[in-house]
Amino acid sequence: MRSFTLLSTAVWLAATTLNAAEPAAQIKVGIIGLDAHGVPWTKIIQNAKADSPVSALKVVAAYPAFSADIPFSSTNIQKNIEIVRGLGVEIVDSVESLVAKSDAVIIASIDGRPHMKQVKPVFAARKPVVVDKPVAASLAEVVAIFREARRTGTPLFSSSSLRYSPGIAAMNDDPKIGRVLGCDAYSNNVSILPDHPDLFYYGIHGAEMLFTIMGPGCRTVSRVHGETADIVTGVWNDGRVGTLRGILQGRTGFGAMVFGEKGVGPAGKFEGYEPLVAEIAKFFQTRKPPVPAAQTLEIYGFMEAADESKRQGGRPVSVEDVLKKAQREADQHGW
Repeated sequence: MRSFTLLSTAVWLAATTLNAAEPAAQIKVGIIGLDAHGVPWTKIIQNAKADSPVSALKVVAAYPAFSADIPFSSTNIQKNIEIVRGLGVEIVDSVESLVAKSDAVIIASIDGRPHMKQVKPVFAARKPVVVDKPVAASLAEVVAIFREARRTGTPLFSSSSLRYSPGIAAMNDDPKIGRVLGCDAYSNNVSILPDHPDLFYYGIHGAEMLFTIMGPGCRTVSRVHGETADIVTGVWNDGRVGTLRGILQGRTGFGAMVFGEKGVGPAGKFEGYEPLVAEIAKFFQTRKPPVPAAQTLEIYGFMEAADESKRQGGRPVSVEDVLKKAQREADQHGW
């Protein structure tokens, strides 16, 4: 009897050890949109090393979702479909089919206009979702999407990849700079998206850098438009000033100069998509967005306020006012 007990215990211990050594099941990811970041992000996920946080993910399904009136979106879509299929991803014919096959969803279509329609089945399933930039084609739709995520209890995250470039993310806590007093960020501002505020496409990268370094709390925005650049100036609640240069001509790039109590120095540059995809992996595991919804809404409010300032000839526009207006518009549309 004793030998039987010892044998049973040994078998149980062996089974327990084996189970403990088994890796956790990968999170099955579905990607909507293969006309922009969907392809490079899929490559990063499918080729992740075992010790990378990204290895927790596997892309299992993709819905191409391209926009016929955006040449960049439609020209390469068939090639991109074949690339993703070659990475072991099933191409499906509807968002609903994709959601059913996935534990988490990335909406990566370059066009913000269909994002609200694309995200609704994800909200219905309450599966964590990343919505790539631009979140939508108007501030009212951005507000509505975040409102619906809150109502349904669906974890939602959106961010430019520039937020997580190491040399940028570290600047608001750099001992050589000290407390950040100001920041001049810059990015390309040539937009290819019809029916969107122009900053929503490339300007979002500069805006994300600005808010990553300055933090939230922008009160008013004014904009000067020229042939070679847009200069957007934000005044924060504590009196600090930050600017975004949207480059329209000449050499483009992404970066920032940071002004602090102890020093002045340049922020880093774009260092690839891997840092953002790693944050996406953590988000899908924890279901906790790394950037609060209020800050993302403020960034989009900043860009919409810049558009309104341009319409008003450069007058300062309140970020709070444009957000309230967008909330009323969302209410009127029943979003």
